[in-house]
Amino acid sequence: MLDATTRSGGTATATPPAIATELALPVPAPVGLTARCTRVLLSPWSRLSLLLALLAGAASTVLLFEPQRLLSDGWPPQLGGVAAAVVFGVAYGLCTVAFVPRPLLNLAAGALFGSQLGLASALAGTVLGAGIAFGLGRVLGQDALRPLLRGRWLKAADGQLSRHGFRSMLAARLFPGVPFWAANYCAAVSRMGYVPFLVATALGSIPNTAAYVVAGARASAPTSPAFLIAMAAIALPGLAGAVVAWRKRHHLRGR
Repeated sequence: MLDATTRSGGTATATPPAIATELALPVPAPVGLTARCTRVLLSPWSRLSLLLALLAGAASTVLLFEPQRLLSDGWPPQLGGVAAAVVFGVAYGLCTVAFVPRPLLNLAAGALFGSQLGLASALAGTVLGAGIAFGLGRVLGQDALRPLLRGRWLKAADGQLSRHGFRSMLAARLFPGVPFWAANYCAAVSRMGYVPFLVATALGSIPNTAAYVVAGARASAPTSPAFLIAMAAIALPGLAGAVVAWRKRHHLRGR
């Protein structure tokens, strides 16, 4: 039986099906410069570099403005009352992200606002700063840093935070010894959830924060019972944390 081309008197032959299918396949377009740049910018190491740049910039800003002057110069007179405490809480959170020691900020909160309002402002700033640091570490640093968790101590800390995040972070906040910023970024790199991290931070930070705030509020009367109790509340958790760390050292080495 003749095909359509033969019947019409033409000399062309039909295209084989395999060749027709091959010719019909779309040719992939070359990857553009924009796509390559986006892939590089969103890579784990690029995000980690951005995190390090942000932290370096924040630390430089703190060194430039010297927030510790609040203890000597006081709060600007334009702000007062609850509004000043809210502003201080926001500044507190940003300063903790920039590695400013929390004891200094807690003492300033007590000296500026008294025990009650100072404690509320300091706790709000604590949770805010921890949340910002955790978010930055999780988004910008986790993908690049998790493959580096190969040492025994690093694996032990990561496993503890990933499996028992709430109670581990609660203990880290209750017993001083681990720097605030270090606990934030370690938790961010681990598999710990965001909500347990914030709740454990809020609850675990109350005793130590209250002790420093009361000490700052009563610093003008160093022989008062409130000041002495506050100083004891600062010293005892530190001693207890050192004892616990000493007893756990063999357990961590054996992992």
